Amino acid sequence: MEQDSQSSSPSSSDAGCNVNVMAAKAVLVEECEEQFGVLQKLQNEIILADTEADDEAVNRLIAITSELEQWQEMEPKLLTTNPEVLVAVGKEELQRLNSQLKMVLSYSQTKLDAQKKILKREQTWQAEKKEALNAVSEKITRLRHENEKSEHSILQDMKRKINNLKDYHSSLMEILSDMLAEHFPLPDPLGNGTKKKRAAAYDAEINLISLSEIIERLTNKTLETPHDPYVATDDTFWPPYTEMLLRNGIAIRHPEDCNKIRLEMFF
Repeated sequence: MEQDSQSSSPSSSDAGCNVNVMAAKAVLVEECEEQFGVLQKLQNEIILADTEADDEAVNRLIAITSELEQWQEMEPKLLTTNPEVLVAVGKEELQRLNSQLKMVLSYSQTKLDAQKKILKREQTWQAEKKEALNAVSEKITRLRHENEKSEHSILQDMKRKINNLKDYHSSLMEILSDMLAEHFPLPDPLGNGTKKKRAAAYDAEINLISLSEIIERLTNKTLETPHDPYVATDDTFWPPYTEMLLRNGIAIRHPEDCNKIRLEMFF
């Protein structure tokens, strides 16, 4: 029995809640219908007013326009002429205006102080830049003057250096030529060896050129025609010297013609 009573109590509460919700919805629907009826009534009145007569609307517009013109021509009048009221109102308005002007003055003074600080900083920066500009201008003027004076001496110094380099280059070439002539001489047909070897060496020596001349030809070819630095080897090139240059990486052969060699690029 207790369980039945407990089970029946929630259902009764749920039923009560449903009844309240339905009643609230009914009230809302009724109010909405009433408002809709009011709106419909107003709409009908507007429609009837629009269909009645245009003359009445025109007359009303003319009356409103003339009234507006009267109001525009009318000078405003004070609401009261009591001096005590006017003094009190004016005093309050002046106090309010004075307070606002003090705030504006304070703000303006703050802005003025900030602008003065910025102006002082900009003036300092401008003075520093002027000093730097004057120093640079003086230096440029001095350098130009020195360059004008020393242009001739600089030219002479360059010529002297060029001549020194030429002399040094000539001395190096002479030393190289002497070293090559001493350590890499041409084959001697009267030296040791069989008669057949001496004869072959003698035949080859008739048109042979020295190792120094071979290197000179390769160097000149490289400098004069760098796009085609190869030199054709003929009977004047002694094969052992050519082979020595190739094996030591001083010269390389043409990839398509084994009878041409060029100086190796050392840079």
